[in-house]
Amino acid sequence: MISLFDLFKIGIGPSSSHTVGPMRAARRFTAHLPEGQPIERIQVTLYGSLAWTAKGHATDTAIMLGLYGESPETINPDDAPAILEQLSTQKQLSLNGQLVAFDPENDIILDTVTTPPVHPNTLQFTALSESGAIIVQSRFCSVGGGFIVPEDHTEGASYALPDMPLDFTSGVELLERTERNTLSIADVVMINEEALRPKHEINAYLDRIIDVMMACIDRGLVQTGILPGRLKVKRRAAALHARLQATSLHNQKPAHEVMDWVSLYAIAVNEENAAGSRVVTAPTNGAAGVIPAVLRYFRDHCPQASQQGMRDFLLTAAAIGGLFKLNASISGAEVGCQGEVGVASSMAAAGLAAALGANPQQVENAAEIGMEHHLGMTCDPIAGLVQIPCIERNAFGAVKAINAASLAMHGDGAHHVSLDHVIRTMAETGRDMNHRYKETSLGGLAVNVPEC
Repeated sequence: MISLFDLFKIGIGPSSSHTVGPMRAARRFTAHLPEGQPIERIQVTLYGSLAWTAKGHATDTAIMLGLYGESPETINPDDAPAILEQLSTQKQLSLNGQLVAFDPENDIILDTVTTPPVHPNTLQFTALSESGAIIVQSRFCSVGGGFIVPEDHTEGASYALPDMPLDFTSGVELLERTERNTLSIADVVMINEEALRPKHEINAYLDRIIDVMMACIDRGLVQTGILPGRLKVKRRAAALHARLQATSLHNQKPAHEVMDWVSLYAIAVNEENAAGSRVVTAPTNGAAGVIPAVLRYFRDHCPQASQQGMRDFLLTAAAIGGLFKLNASISGAEVGCQGEVGVASSMAAAGLAAALGANPQQVENAAEIGMEHHLGMTCDPIAGLVQIPCIERNAFGAVKAINAASLAMHGDGAHHVSLDHVIRTMAETGRDMNHRYKETSLGGLAVNVPEC
């Protein structure tokens, strides 16, 4: 299993694999530079999807912030512009007590020609001497959800936690753990997490994640203006919120009004993500709005909502997300948006069903339904920005999750297609998908819709 502490990470937008991962990789590279050895210059080369969408996904600025020493979990987004201006103006980094040349315009190289040998999200860091000789060179793969792996360790890399009391690597094993021990899926995850840290720390982290998600929605509901990037996309959440508030005062309301609220919550989060604000990677930034929107639906629109119910929601969602991460992928550059919004919808469906009292078989069915109807979804962001179609796509993923949970709970848990079947199918579909539809902005809407 994969820890919920890894699946739900607090960071900044707009992308977990293209912003959060590269920032972490840059910080890790500088932390391991040899002390006492003069370094003249730092150069960074981006390959594959990272190169094709570097500007739109803010990969270049993430690398600058990481080299400066910032991390996604702790950086104040409001401080970023001043740091970036300083680096662009001074063209120097302070590393190990020495000033090192780094010109972002020339030292961040976008290699769209070379095919990276292991993973489409590959980046290389090089420390050079005064003569131009390589002192240190490190290559990392950003494999989705903010996870980074050294390129030479990617093959066969495992993110699973060893020796868990109730470990599982498939949906079948997860259900076996619940049946054998008369536990819910949330119980299984909690028992495993308690093997790593005290329960009060786990609950505190869950509550922190919930607070950040809800705060992100609240901030998104009041922000106005234009999102960064050449598309000049206007924020819509504040206007939608005002319209829904006005409608809620009417005696007669449309039956679908609650779905409008859910869509609003997701749009609010993903507009914040597109603006580079603080979000929770759940399981990625491109899909960061789905789980908060469905969690907010549970909190504000379901009579049985409670804080423990919200914790169980996230614990259950973490179990499902971990299975996708272990057995397929949550990287849009690897499997398309089915691995981002599709996985988030599956996680949210399972989490909501669990919070509403579904049994483990119904929860597994909800997760399966949530992914089954996202299979084949491409990742084709216009202008390489995590805006169109990404923002609206989160709204639809959230609505689908609620629908999946409802359908599953109207059944007894028995179904023909298992969660393991759809995970395997998603992985195979991702391998078969043309690279133009996997976060390169070389196909689909990205080339058929004018940018201005």
